[in-house]
Amino acid sequence: MGDGEAGNGEAEVTVLLRQMRGGDQAAADVLVPLLFRELRELARTYLRREADGHTLQPTALVNEAYLRLIGDQARDFECRSHFIGVAASVMRRLLIDHARRKKSEKRQATESDPADYMSPEKAEELLALNVALDRLAELNERYVKVVELRYFGGLSIEETAEALQVAPMTVKRDWIAARAFLKQQV
Repeated sequence: MGDGEAGNGEAEVTVLLRQMRGGDQAAADVLVPLLFRELRELARTYLRREADGHTLQPTALVNEAYLRLIGDQARDFECRSHFIGVAASVMRRLLIDHARRKKSEKRQATESDPADYMSPEKAEELLALNVALDRLAELNERYVKVVELRYFGGLSIEETAEALQVAPMTVKRDWIAARAFLKQQV
């Protein structure tokens, strides 16, 4: 997605979110498919990093995240970047839950098809990342938000800066510091 497209999508979604907050049902009807596409792209971005044969599909991840996002909270979203930030956080939690379930199922299974679960290495990696992010949150919550937006949300430095309402240079420094911390932890 080019910068112009992101800017246009940002403006369109922001306007629709405001209209929806005002009770405009027609805005909600237009917004729902737009947000669904945004979530699907987030899911694809993250799942591309997973092992081949991963059973969690983008649509399943999107459906679960969408259900959690669009409920009553939808009226609280200020703009597209805010929505993407919250979506990235929700997807992180869903992926962690999935990794835990799959790891538990693997322990309980006596005979399994490898395509039935996230690879043990990926599940362990994701769970270790989650523990490290929890530790990082104790030191600097913004670093965690930067990781969620960049890694789980697939946002650029500029989009992350906009979502967090900080300068792009701040995001660059936070991203470098957070990655250094996580490399030591994982």
